[in-house]
Amino acid sequence: MAHPIAPAAVTPAITPISLKAIAPWALFIGILALVLLYFVGAEQGAFSVIAGEDVHEWVHDGRHLLGFPCH
Repeated sequence: MAHPIAPAAVTPAITPISLKAIAPWALFIGILALVLLYFVGAEQGAFSVIAGEDVHEWVHDGRHLLGFPCH
């Protein structure tokens, strides 16, 4: 009885991700998170960039979910 010979397992080379590759994406996501936090938490009253109640109504439930008072 012949025994089949299995080929040697090839392990893929794992290359680490450099900080230079991650930095632009981390900066973009950080700025996006800060803008979102501003609109959810502070876009109202004296710090308002957009006039009216539209933004407040769009993010109203998110404010309560995150614990921001708005009333």
